[in-house]
Amino acid sequence: MPRRDTDRDLPLVKLLPNLITLTAVCAGMTAIRLGYQGDVAWAVRLLLLAAILDGLDGRLARLMRSQSLVGAELDSLADFLNFGVAPALILYAWSLQDIGGLGWLAALCFALCCLMRLARFNVGMRAGDAVASGYFVGVPSPAGAILALFPVILSLAMPDAPRLPAAVTALYIVLIGLLMISRIRTYSFKNLSVPRRYARFALLGAVLVAVMLLIYTWATLLVAMGLYACGILLALRNHSKPKDKG
Repeated sequence: MPRRDTDRDLPLVKLLPNLITLTAVCAGMTAIRLGYQGDVAWAVRLLLLAAILDGLDGRLARLMRSQSLVGAELDSLADFLNFGVAPALILYAWSLQDIGGLGWLAALCFALCCLMRLARFNVGMRAGDAVASGYFVGVPSPAGAILALFPVILSLAMPDAPRLPAAVTALYIVLIGLLMISRIRTYSFKNLSVPRRYARFALLGAVLVAVMLLIYTWATLLVAMGLYACGILLALRNHSKPKDKG
């Protein structure tokens, strides 16, 4: 009797994409713990790490030809935890609890918007919806999570400045949640390419950005968020057909 596919040996290297996804989940869970312990700086760093790992696992799976239904489900569930639940809870522990039920309502709204965005993406992928190359529909969940943490990052970048009022933070994260489930266009950098003759400069630029993130973490993130916001406005002005992404 021939062996079934489930009985065949699986090279351990094929498990690497799922291992990266699970590592991202550990980062997100630990970020929640640190947020409630008051160490928001490391909580934000861990969510940034989770976003980087989220960008690696799928690409690695395609490169290694190890895509699977289990891996796709893991990735979607990890995204909800890391980019929906974790930012909402960190913001609630940091500021939103000061306004009680309204703060919790804002946190719930953000998490539910992330969940709906991921559900919309999954349905679109299964239905084989045609999408325009180079664009997302709405703000992707990793970008939405980092944008939602803007009040925390601003406070870390300028520790002597007063915090944004909790009510303002609540309204802000609701707005970011609505942007995630909106139909606005945002640039996708998945298929970004540069001419071969400029590859060395692109590598140098990437290394410099990484170094700046290590040395001037909060200022670099603020600049990146500003550039991303400008990119949303530019995409809205120049293009009419978006592309979906979870």
